[in-house]
Amino acid sequence: MVNAPRKTKAKEAHSASQNETTQAGFGFKPTAPEMRTKLVRDVFESVAPKYDVMNDIMSLGIHRLWKRDFVGQIEPLASDAILDLAGGTGDIAFLMEKARSKTIQPKNKITICDINPAMLDVGKQRAMDKGLHGKFNWVEGNAEELPFDDNSFDIVTIAFGLRNVTRLSKALADIRRTLKPGGRFYCLEFSHIPVPLLQKLYDRYSFNFLPWAGEKVAGDRAAYQYLAESIRAFPEQQALVKLMQDAGFSAVRYRNMSLGVAAVHSGFKA
Repeated sequence: MVNAPRKTKAKEAHSASQNETTQAGFGFKPTAPEMRTKLVRDVFESVAPKYDVMNDIMSLGIHRLWKRDFVGQIEPLASDAILDLAGGTGDIAFLMEKARSKTIQPKNKITICDINPAMLDVGKQRAMDKGLHGKFNWVEGNAEELPFDDNSFDIVTIAFGLRNVTRLSKALADIRRTLKPGGRFYCLEFSHIPVPLLQKLYDRYSFNFLPWAGEKVAGDRAAYQYLAESIRAFPEQQALVKLMQDAGFSAVRYRNMSLGVAAVHSGFKA
């Protein structure tokens, strides 16, 4: 059973915090770290009601296939204690609950943690609509300072959320802290296409269509301008491998999806 949320000192958040990797801007705009965190929170406050619709637009619906593939790679068990970060709307947690409850009743509720209460509210309503009320723990928290005890979870996941974290190395170290020895971390995130021509075409789509669609569908052009910029500003695949290794993860690897438009990174806590 996962302990009730409680802040603890991260004994293992050691070297990464001393060698901190900070995403220095709000998209492409230079921004102080504290201000960036607030601005990102405000973005998702704005787009929460239309977030899933916009994900369909951003990925042409392919994000649904990516998420199913992602959960298929994880293969969660009924006995696993699971934390899904930046999971406010519940997409990944709902898929994992379905996957792990095929045979026997799970022992632990999946914990869904998000920095934004508006996103959590959307997820709670979606859980009720799906008949999943009472099957999840909903916790407001920042991935850089998780409100959970050391060695609490068998699996930690984050999907399309790590690029919105300000201090990447600090978040990765704290994720590792909350994992049990032998626990697994999985990250699904928009990434970088290794073919320059295809990357150029994708950038043109991102920087022209996404802000326009954000204005038309969610009524917030600036939010989707940020989302497009945040994808390009995020570390490329091998750089994220190095950040995870620096945070103490073992057997780190990645797998591209859709030619690198997205990628799954994974690692273990030895």
